[in-house]
Amino acid sequence: MSSKKPEKNRSAVVFPKNRRLLEQLGENIKLACKRRGYTQVLISERTGLSRLTIRKIEKGDPSVSIGHYLAVLSVLGLAGDFANVALDDELGHKLQDIKLMGKKSGKQP
Repeated sequence: MSSKKPEKNRSAVVFPKNRRLLEQLGENIKLACKRRGYTQVLISERTGLSRLTIRKIEKGDPSVSIGHYLAVLSVLGLAGDFANVALDDELGHKLQDIKLMGKKSGKQP
């Protein structure tokens, strides 16, 4: 076991392609707020998050926890969309099918 103390301000490594996806998520959240007439102050009050955190979410900042993104989506009535992430796992299904097709019927692995 390591005696190293965990770093307090660690952040995930986010590659440029994934950073763009987070920025798109932030923009989508910002637009959803605007469509509803929700200000950053209102979102802040309803989520208990600071206005700075709300601004970071609207920019797709990777340092903001996924739970905070979910809290904002919940206020927007979009939390259910979160459950759809990875729901249709095409690659996973293909890999599973390949594995299943490789087994001979009636034989145990």
